[in-house]
Amino acid sequence: MRRAELFRLDGLNALVTGANTGIGQAIAVGLSQYGAQVTCLARRDCDETLALIKNHSDFGRAVCADVSDQPACRSIISDGPVFDILVNNAGVIKRSSSESATEEDWDRVIDTNLKSTFFLSQVFGRNLLDAGKPGKIINIASVLAFQGGIGVASYAASKHGMVGLTRSMSNDWAAHGINVNAIAPGYIQTNNTAALQADVERSNAILQRIPAGRWGRPDDLIGASVFLASPASNYVHGSVLTVDGGWLAR
Repeated sequence: MRRAELFRLDGLNALVTGANTGIGQAIAVGLSQYGAQVTCLARRDCDETLALIKNHSDFGRAVCADVSDQPACRSIISDGPVFDILVNNAGVIKRSSSESATEEDWDRVIDTNLKSTFFLSQVFGRNLLDAGKPGKIINIASVLAFQGGIGVASYAASKHGMVGLTRSMSNDWAAHGINVNAIAPGYIQTNNTAALQADVERSNAILQRIPAGRWGRPDDLIGASVFLASPASNYVHGSVLTVDGGWLAR
């Protein structure tokens, strides 16, 4: 394969969850820029994402669903094209101290961030196995897969679990040409971190620890996602790629 083709995704079908905004939107647009035919899945409309995609691609579609609705999401994967790339990005965070967290909030976070990742990946993997095709799964974890964070017990647990799922599914499917890897973003300017960004003291404390000297932007995740979706990563299995401005190295 020519070097120029290592990162090309032409003719590949990608499904990106939580693609209406933030990291999911950036990844959906980035994959399409490298040739993938991207389907955006989100609870809210993806009109803005589709408009960005259609600046450079004739293909882009969206489906509206909550990833925690397992039957609906399974049918999206089973009834559509055989997807080659799955990006499990959709996620929620509920901030509260461990002594005040509710069971309802715990279940919402675990169901959205962790349970949906496994069962979407399961039906995606089954389709590839039945078709005898290779494929790529990219799970969006977090630096809190390696740390506890503050006031985010359910979120940290879900992201620790996502890394475990990444490695376990990789062991099951690597021999079949299905790569399962994860990206662990650091502190990125998205809706999920809006409360932290608005807290001047906390935001400054975070910024002082980031060696790169700035918060991350959603488009900082494009390079890592294209790499893990492309032939360039064909021998990369069960890895967690941190994109954190050096946060964990500090």
